Amino acid sequence: MKKWMQKCLVISVALLTFGVITPNHEIWNSLEDNNNTNRSHEPSANDISSAIQLDSLLYEEQDSVADSLKDAARAQSYIKFGTRIAPKISNEFDTRIFPKMEEAIEMTLARVDDEKIQSLTITENPSGNYSEKIFNIKDSDSNVDLIRFHVRTENRPNEGFYYNFHYHTFEDSFVKHYNLGDIYWSKNTPPKWLS
Repeated sequence: MKKWMQKCLVISVALLTFGVITPNHEIWNSLEDNNNTNRSHEPSANDISSAIQLDSLLYEEQDSVADSLKDAARAQSYIKFGTRIAPKISNEFDTRIFPKMEEAIEMTLARVDDEKIQSLTITENPSGNYSEKIFNIKDSDSNVDLIRFHVRTENRPNEGFYYNFHYHTFEDSFVKHYNLGDIYWSKNTPPKWLS
């Protein structure tokens, strides 16, 4: 506060109260100190460490959501494979297909707002028979799918049966196929999913 304003306030308080209340000079000093600290407040080491901790907490939350989605994705995939298909394709799935699934999940999470990440869930009922759906990742608040993972059984002439793993995203209305890879089954017709 400027000096002339302080003097005017002191005089007006003195005139209005007829000298019964005298202003304490510590009030003015503390007002000046507060104004100076507000103007030139330098972040302390404490403030910086608090901000870093908050950022790391946010990243830890995102990582834990990503990890839980990946774990659920792997579990849902193996539920879809069932006990007849899983033993034959599990090695190739774990080494070639699943790492690409994890990448796709991470890329999807990178495009989602921090507030929405906590509301992401994975569907828990892979389709059976010869249907493609493995699982979807969706926003549980709006019930909108963000990414859909599928596996299609393909019969290639003179080669045999393959499992084509791919996914679709909400960004193109689930039209485009993003290929994750193929796993060869055999020339014989594969069993139905979930068997």
